[in-house]
Amino acid sequence: MNIKIITVGKLKEKYLIQGISEYTKRLSKYAKVTMIEVPDEKAPEKLSEAEMTQVKQKEGERILAKIKEGEYVFALAIQGQNPSSEEFAAQLDRLQIAGNSQFVFVIGGSLGLSDEVLKRSNAQISFGKMTYPHQLMRLILVEQIYRVFRINKGEPYHK
Repeated sequence: MNIKIITVGKLKEKYLIQGISEYTKRLSKYAKVTMIEVPDEKAPEKLSEAEMTQVKQKEGERILAKIKEGEYVFALAIQGQNPSSEEFAAQLDRLQIAGNSQFVFVIGGSLGLSDEVLKRSNAQISFGKMTYPHQLMRLILVEQIYRVFRINKGEPYHK
């Protein structure tokens, strides 16, 4: 299985880099994981709705350029489904049984994802209604993907 995680912006925090590296290493026995960072669009603090849409569209174009035909895309979006870890594991298991082996997870920038990226996604998932920094979501996501494999292999995991 191949997993691609596409994120907006460069990760600078050492503690997040170390955590992501640890879970990516753990995941390597289950899947090939590729992290892709696309540049974020520089924008002032205060933006109009039109300017926000424009920023998301530019970032969205960069994201879409990294997605290939046939890849199953999960967009992380606050309005997405909010599965438990077990439900998420079952969903990925069903998708694999159905023949999917190329998965892409997309984490947008601070303004979220463009409509075009959301339309390209096969599924939208949420990690709750709380807002998390998009840099921290990378760590949370790789931990949950690791947990999915542990669940699906019947291996112990922290409940």
